[in-house]
Amino acid sequence: MKNSVKDFFSDAEHQDSPLREITDFLEEEYCNEQAGKYSDMRFVGYVLDLGFDNATIITSDPFKKAVGGVPRGSFLIMAPDSLEGMPPHFSLLRVNAAAPTPLSRDVQQTYFELHKKSMPDLDIWTKGELQWGALSADVLGMFFPDPSDAGNIMFSGDVNNIVSAHRYKVYAPTEALLRIIVNGTVRQENQFPIGKLRLTECSLPFANSHPVDTNVCVSTNDFRGFRTAMFGKTRLGKSNVVKIIAQSILETNEDDNSVGQLIFDINGEYANDNPQDGNKSLRSAYPNRCEVYALTPRPNTPSKPLKLNFYEQPDSCISILKTLLEQANQTAQYVRSFSSVQLPSIGDVIALPPGSQRIRAVRRIQMYWAILKKAGFNADEKRLRQLGLTGGGRTSPSHFDPHFNQGVIKAVYGQQGHQPPKTLDELKTHLEQVEQFRQQNKNDPAIQGLFEADDEALLEFFAPTIGGGPRILRPYMMYHDPQAGHFVQQILGYLDGGKTVILDLGNASDEIRQYFSDLLSRAIFSHQEQKFTDNKLAGHFVQLYFEEAHNLFPKEEKDFTGVYARFAKEGAKFHIGMVYSTQSPSTINKELLAQTENFFVAHMSSQGEAEALARLQVQFDGLQRDILKTRTPGYMRMLTFSHRFIIPVQIKKFEATAAGPASGVGQ
Repeated sequence: MKNSVKDFFSDAEHQDSPLREITDFLEEEYCNEQAGKYSDMRFVGYVLDLGFDNATIITSDPFKKAVGGVPRGSFLIMAPDSLEGMPPHFSLLRVNAAAPTPLSRDVQQTYFELHKKSMPDLDIWTKGELQWGALSADVLGMFFPDPSDAGNIMFSGDVNNIVSAHRYKVYAPTEALLRIIVNGTVRQENQFPIGKLRLTECSLPFANSHPVDTNVCVSTNDFRGFRTAMFGKTRLGKSNVVKIIAQSILETNEDDNSVGQLIFDINGEYANDNPQDGNKSLRSAYPNRCEVYALTPRPNTPSKPLKLNFYEQPDSCISILKTLLEQANQTAQYVRSFSSVQLPSIGDVIALPPGSQRIRAVRRIQMYWAILKKAGFNADEKRLRQLGLTGGGRTSPSHFDPHFNQGVIKAVYGQQGHQPPKTLDELKTHLEQVEQFRQQNKNDPAIQGLFEADDEALLEFFAPTIGGGPRILRPYMMYHDPQAGHFVQQILGYLDGGKTVILDLGNASDEIRQYFSDLLSRAIFSHQEQKFTDNKLAGHFVQLYFEEAHNLFPKEEKDFTGVYARFAKEGAKFHIGMVYSTQSPSTINKELLAQTENFFVAHMSSQGEAEALARLQVQFDGLQRDILKTRTPGYMRMLTFSHRFIIPVQIKKFEATAAGPASGVGQ
């Protein structure tokens, strides 16, 4: 095969190329054929018909047995009889179905006659005729050396030329060639083994054949700043893939801490070990690189409180109360009025100059504080005083004084006067007196124009004429901690330092989960956007992990105002990547899906969902039946930014031990 001067110089040029493997392979096949060692060959068959997109392969039972079978979805390589001095290259095929041969009708007639006559013994000639068949395969593209650097492998999704079908032969790839097929296009930087190549769900081996043992690698650079989707029915390994991806980023960025990760753990499985299943958590594997925030602390998991200080965060916490009250179906008019109130943040109030506007803002927050106090929410009054929330320009230094004018004080208390409240209890009593007077003397000149609509809504909720008022807020005290700090800034600091932060939301309602997701997502987007504006992004990324993504992402196709839509559209620019999982592609906004680069797809039971996936990402077209029929946990169809075609892979089970990065192609 290699006897020309032209071949010699071609070999010299590409002797360091990984694709030299195909040259050596074809030479070995040629030698085995000449020596009659057919059982050692990887030959599958001849090309019966060839186009740019499809090929029909004629094969026989002995060929298929010798290579351990040729199942649907398996990879085959197609190469010409001789490279004829061309650089080493081969076309990649994927088997999709059995195909008829020109003699199919005659073969069927022979089968019919044999069975009709009950003749189990076949003569040699008939046996030879009946064992031939044909396979239909997709032409996925071509592997060839990089013209500018022969040491690199390139892949094209098309072929530059086809010649007569009889000039090609088709082979089952060796382990070395499979490593090129599966990993040859994966970026060399930060490679990590994610599982094993698995061509079929059926694991029954052929006699005298060895099962495929090829590592499938990913580059974590394909996740940083990219979108990754996971689809499939529950309990089929989506969460395990999330752990493996998070682990791969931890392993490959250990030296520079260039990626911070935030995992919204809705079931508590990333933060906490599960002794029943023998599952270790991500936190257990990397205790020094993970920080856990939990709504409800768990005995064996060190964590920081994921709680809110309802007193110190009035602007965001009143929005949470609104959501919780709506969920509890609290529809009384005074409750709806309270839920519609918008409060400023403490910082915004302090920034106001002394005067009536600041006094009104302080008073409104103090009304809200009185509601919390009456509901039973504990407070650290020393911390509240340190906030510096005073009316400004007044003689009273109290942080709990609403600063009503003397006309109101005289009207409510008469001539005996009133001492400004110095505690929350005194503030509560003071506002009860004022509200009682207001309800009984609505036309008194002293209170005319004193309260705006939001003030009245707060006071009517504080002391309702009918209804529970603040008492209905007591179920939500579980989310409050008077010592809770500003955990958002803490988490942003951890992410900037390359830490993996896990939010244990296992005991939270859907509304609370969504609140924390929205709150932190907006904070991270704003943080990264500011770093981009200040030219401080450098090589640092933030990776976010969302489960049950259909509850978060917008349903309307034209809704791009939310933070998740901005992640999809602008996340790469701001070095924000996200991994999201859900059971069904159709529940996610199509425009957001169109921005997704990486896919991990497990079993789906709906033909409509499989078809929706194929319409979204053309590489899945033709694999719908396999996705519907296979349901082994961890068995995925994978497509990453580096991969140009779908790789069937059995994802390895997450273990709480450092796996280490891969090195070299296909390691």
